[in-house]
Amino acid sequence: MFGIFSASATKGLPAPVLLLLGMISLEAGMASAKEMFQLAGPLGLVTVRMALAGIMLMLVWRRSLRIDKYTFVIAACYGVIVAMMNISLYLAIERIPLGSAISIEFLGPLAVAIIGSRRILDLLWALLAGVGVFLLTGVGAGIAISGVLCALVAAVCWGSYIVVGVKLGARTKGGFELGIGMIVGSLVAAPFGFAESGKLLLSPGLLLAGFCVALLSSAIPYSLELEVMRKIPRRSFGILMSLEPVVATLAGLVILGELLTTLQWLAVWLIVAASIGSARYSRGE
Repeated sequence: MFGIFSASATKGLPAPVLLLLGMISLEAGMASAKEMFQLAGPLGLVTVRMALAGIMLMLVWRRSLRIDKYTFVIAACYGVIVAMMNISLYLAIERIPLGSAISIEFLGPLAVAIIGSRRILDLLWALLAGVGVFLLTGVGAGIAISGVLCALVAAVCWGSYIVVGVKLGARTKGGFELGIGMIVGSLVAAPFGFAESGKLLLSPGLLLAGFCVALLSSAIPYSLELEVMRKIPRRSFGILMSLEPVVATLAGLVILGELLTTLQWLAVWLIVAASIGSARYSRGE
């Protein structure tokens, strides 16, 4: 089954198609996870998902267990950030629609792209994103503030994830170290997961559910993203990734029946436009 991740199996597909498939897999996994919260709660599911995803990624990218200390530290930091990002995001989607949570979380990558810039154009992208968040969370939006705060924490984690992920990618050629990071992250999430779910974490039902979520939300999209990043420039990757809030909103609509108002849809598109603009007119590749 792991053959679907190989370069030979995907080399015939255009990069945008691979990335879209990865987004659909990721958001379908997120929507499915929300439906599974009744099994063990969001923290328990994060723990199981990360542990199983780490094992799958290490199996996919099989190689020697030897890894230098500095790379291990970076991988461990990566895993801790991913754990905190997933915990806060799962707590967010428990409280607010999936599309809204992902849109707010997208402020993290946008901030990384804009921070330190002195260009007026980048201020426009920040303003667009700010208006989008206001429309998602402002007066009359009917959205839980606790969910918004969790999504904002996830946004900070996602921004940190990008910074650390670049360092990890520069020192590795595959996804084996990514798997190590996921294992470390699962150990960080484990105390929260066991506190919430106890022995349910080891139940066959939750392990099966966690396997499905890990496959959809981690192993498949992360592997496809790695392949895409080898094929296209970083700027093009950022532009394509900007469509993720829309894919998340559609997944929430189709799988969970989560409806957004016209203003909330406008907010999602404003955040997407800000992200596309920032990626399109960024310096460098």
